[in-house]
Amino acid sequence: MPATPPRVTAAYLQPLLETAAARGIDAAALASSAGLAAIASDPLPAADYIALLDAGSRLAGDPHFGLHMGEHVRPGTYSVYGLVLLACRDIGQALDQTQRYEQLAHDLGRSRLEPRGALARYTWTSRYPHASRHLAESVFAGIRTFGSWLAGRPLAPRALAFAHARPPDADPAEYARVLGTMPDFGASAHTADFDASLLALPLPAADITMYPLLQQHAERLLRERERTASGIVAQVHAAIVDALAREPVRLAGIAAALDLSPRTLQRKLADAGATFQQVLDAARYALAMAYLRQDGLSLVDIAFLLGFQEQSAFTHAFREWSGMNPGAWRERTAGKK
Repeated sequence: MPATPPRVTAAYLQPLLETAAARGIDAAALASSAGLAAIASDPLPAADYIALLDAGSRLAGDPHFGLHMGEHVRPGTYSVYGLVLLACRDIGQALDQTQRYEQLAHDLGRSRLEPRGALARYTWTSRYPHASRHLAESVFAGIRTFGSWLAGRPLAPRALAFAHARPPDADPAEYARVLGTMPDFGASAHTADFDASLLALPLPAADITMYPLLQQHAERLLRERERTASGIVAQVHAAIVDALAREPVRLAGIAAALDLSPRTLQRKLADAGATFQQVLDAARYALAMAYLRQDGLSLVDIAFLLGFQEQSAFTHAFREWSGMNPGAWRERTAGKK
């Protein structure tokens, strides 16, 4: 299939590998437990990254693996846009740049900043809402770790909320230590509320003279990303992933989400060497592999999440994609845990 699934850069993967290594888990063992032959590609498919994240927690016996990953974040983790953040004058500018350039580091989700009077709200919308809690928790732990480093002092939100349910093994003291507060769980979105005055907080180590040059470089990479053949494919893939669990996926609906006409979307995909059905199949296949690694989801559940009306249709499609039934694929992967 020519469609390219969302990716994660090797730099963004590094904190995961370092957290596992600190617990005696090498890359080969991590890959095997995640059902992967190796961790070789750069960038790495996002679904593989999520599988590695869960494998790390499982092998380490660490219920807070995602939090601890975030503590390993450094400027280089965020690739080019991390360098842009180093040149920002204040927290507000850094968050603005995060919204624009986050995609240069990964396709796992997107950030949004909303001023709300005396407070400001940061929201992170995952493109993999059914991934384990470790994904969102690693993102927020990384933001606090890097944000505190940029500010030269610890930063803590007024309130923090996660969309996933409260884990039965949650340690309030560990959440408070890493995130600065104990989060609420079962919220409608992953959010952090903080004093709006922090947006004007200067970044003491910022080299603002480098900002124009670094921003130009980031903009160039962004344009190149959008011009590449996989650009439209990645956008369609992301829109499909976002829509799958909520509604039937149709060409017209995805085109509307991308502010395109169906005919224009078909033409752009054709120019990239793909069809809408190929991108839909690639999105479903990537999600199917992630879901099959979750023991709590039945094949009926997975078929529903992927937009199939019958489990038999899902089974047939998965056999076409992988050469084996989803149940057999799950058993083979479970044997590597």
